Amino acid sequence: MFKRSPGKIRCGVAGVGSLGQHHARIYSTLPNIEFVGIFETSDDRAAEICAKFNCKRFATIAELGAACDAISVVVPTDKHALVALPLLAQGCHLLIEKPLCASLEEAEQVLAAARQHNCVVQVGHIEHFNPVMSYLEKHTGRPQYITTERLAPYTPRGTEVGVVLDLMIHDIGIVLALVQSPIRKIDSVGISVLSKTEDIANARIEFENGCVANLTASRMSMKKNREIRVFQDNAYLSLDFMNQKGHLVKKSDIIAYGVKLKVGLAKAGDASSIPVHEIPIEKGEPLAIELAHFVESVREAKQPKVGGALGKSALEVAITITEQIRKAQR
Repeated sequence: MFKRSPGKIRCGVAGVGSLGQHHARIYSTLPNIEFVGIFETSDDRAAEICAKFNCKRFATIAELGAACDAISVVVPTDKHALVALPLLAQGCHLLIEKPLCASLEEAEQVLAAARQHNCVVQVGHIEHFNPVMSYLEKHTGRPQYITTERLAPYTPRGTEVGVVLDLMIHDIGIVLALVQSPIRKIDSVGISVLSKTEDIANARIEFENGCVANLTASRMSMKKNREIRVFQDNAYLSLDFMNQKGHLVKKSDIIAYGVKLKVGLAKAGDASSIPVHEIPIEKGEPLAIELAHFVESVREAKQPKVGGALGKSALEVAITITEQIRKAQR
């Protein structure tokens, strides 16, 4: 059983860089919590965030942990375990940004500590809180083929890990949640361009139930793109995580189009005869939804939607892909 946190949840953020600043912003607006403060190594950044969101800077991780019930860990991936383990020992519930850790060994240490101290650990796979994912979870039946594309311009931030752990892991988590079948085979390729690790990667994942997923990630693109296409026996879905929109083609509509062809009510190649349904998605800020869910999980002492098990499974697949790429490079 997780420990309950009665009354207002006291929240903090460890690391307020480009992403952590948004954790601080959202905590400062959430109802029924107290945004206590931050830990940040940069004096200038700490002063900026504390002034903007009226919070306190703590000199050490231990001091932040002593003042908080729940903390977002938003430091570089290779520092996740270093920050998370002492906070868990203090009894703090944690939202750890994805990936859970840089290695499976560290992930196991973090999850073991969470169990030992009865703490909630939620992993920051933010797309699981995107309204697009909510639609997919309701309308995806038995996917047979999935393609994902996640592209971003190059930035030095995040290059302590390769593009698989930096970007593709989002789509790995999504695919694992949608397919819900053991993996049979993984084939991967990737190359380094500017950083010491892979900057472009592609992985083909075959599942025991017959589904195949083809995942592409690049941090060398001129544009941002986060799209998924799902093909199943009754429909084709194409969705855009970034712009929170998409369209749907139903098998029943394609059959109806075939009937029209037979009776001469449509011409071959007339795509306008096949209805393409725009998907009604109620837009929302995924990070705000994610943090509200984290606080609710802490308050109600319940397992979060994206707990340590999914975070570890996604990490395991990401590391397998990364190792395949590096082995081929060697």
